[in-house]
Amino acid sequence: MAADMKVLNALDSAKTQWYHFTAIIIAGMGFFTDAYDLFCISLVTKLLGRIYYHVDGSSKPGSLPPNVSAAVNGVAFCGTLAGQLFFGWLGDKMGRKKVYGMTLMLTCLCSIASGLSFGRDPKTVMATLCFFRFWLGFGIGGDYPLSATIMSEYANKKTRGAFIAAVFAMQGFGILAGGIFAIIISAAFEACFKSPAYQVDPLGSTVPQADYVWRIILMVGSLPALLTYYWRMKMPETARYTALVAKNVKQATADMEKVMQVDIGTEQKEPAVKSGNEFGLFTKKFLNRHGLHLLGTTSTWFLLDIAYYSQNLFQKDIFSAIGWIPAAKTMNAIEEVQKIARAQTLIALCSTVPGYWFTVFLIDRIGRFTIQVIGFTMMTVFMFALAIPYHHWTLPGHHIGFVVLYSLTFFFANFGPNATTFVVPAEIFPARLRSTCHGISAACGKLGAMVGAFGFLYLAQPQDKSKADAGYPAGIGVRNSLIVLGVVNLLGLFFTFLVPESKGKSLEEMSRENEDSTEEGAEVENHSSDNRTVPV
Repeated sequence: MAADMKVLNALDSAKTQWYHFTAIIIAGMGFFTDAYDLFCISLVTKLLGRIYYHVDGSSKPGSLPPNVSAAVNGVAFCGTLAGQLFFGWLGDKMGRKKVYGMTLMLTCLCSIASGLSFGRDPKTVMATLCFFRFWLGFGIGGDYPLSATIMSEYANKKTRGAFIAAVFAMQGFGILAGGIFAIIISAAFEACFKSPAYQVDPLGSTVPQADYVWRIILMVGSLPALLTYYWRMKMPETARYTALVAKNVKQATADMEKVMQVDIGTEQKEPAVKSGNEFGLFTKKFLNRHGLHLLGTTSTWFLLDIAYYSQNLFQKDIFSAIGWIPAAKTMNAIEEVQKIARAQTLIALCSTVPGYWFTVFLIDRIGRFTIQVIGFTMMTVFMFALAIPYHHWTLPGHHIGFVVLYSLTFFFANFGPNATTFVVPAEIFPARLRSTCHGISAACGKLGAMVGAFGFLYLAQPQDKSKADAGYPAGIGVRNSLIVLGVVNLLGLFFTFLVPESKGKSLEEMSRENEDSTEEGAEVENHSSDNRTVPV
């Protein structure tokens, strides 16, 4: 049945048209905001520590207590995990389009609200921030399965991987925009409100106006997505959902004729309303067909995000450890934001953004599997290259080499599993379970992000407790933490072999919905021949 639908064949064979790029921009702006909101918190955590947790007489500026830091950095991930599971399931039940607007509006509202707070007491401010960042994450979580599924169902066979990867690549621009905006705002405030370094004047180094800096940075992320809300609401439901799940081929054809501006033609006969092959997620048939695929997509995303988010969220700590960012006491509060943002922007510009777009250009040429294998392999190599001679990298004059290798691990994360783990789950599962399975895979990724985000806070502490940050127990040190991350990447490489290659194949071919329709057609034919009374 799926194989014979003109509308699906038209989508698979369609030339790249303006509506493809429109869909990329509409879906991509959601990811731009998602990345901006998730990663900009790492730019302002040290500022929050200086403003709300200053200790009189301390030789070092105030910093967030371990439990507060873990909550501020990780609460959005908890929300994202819940949102991926909930909206992934809802996208298969209600349709992609109906749920798509909800996620964007929730993300935008909570992005603005996270810059507000009730009162000036540290506990009140942090509680408000964490509350709204949880619901911000919940909205962001819905964007993962819905954006990937919508883009995969709109795209043609030939360039589907590039289109889905292009949506995800907007994350790179979101991270970059967060860094650039933080540099601009901090430079503006620094010029207007001069203040001495912490070691000169501990209290005077944090001007009262610094409290506006973090709020503005957090709130501005909602603007790009708000601009695309109207167009997101105008998008029709995907043809594959309308035809294969809602069973309305006529409506699917009409929608796509309008979008593609071509005459597809109506089907000669309406397909059967209910297929006997429509197995559910928790069935033996799903386990036999897609069980290993789901294990592959969930495990690789989980392992990738442990390494990826522990690096990304805490790169400012790594830069400080190797001396690339000056000691906190030698800077004032706003200057420190500027230095951290500058370092993260440089990494995004030189490795994160190029890595994403290398994937976009090559994914339909060399395939998802090859890119993921290359990515995990090179991440493992570079992580061990950073870890084993770690003392060498901390010596004066060797910092540039460390940053280059560190940037290369980011490049091969993005030209590798960070992009492919997002693409593949949107291609290999049946239409009626596609959004759910992508949500499950993405949620496992966020579970890995939480392990990386929370675990690295403690693991990377020095082994000598007296040198650890205030409130933290002794850890295993940055060197040993990097070795652990190298092993995690190696495991990701092994689990990649469970994931099938989907390059150049239709969604129905990958999910084996074509086989279902063939089996169903054979059953109908046999049934009708059994009822004949006159031989033909």
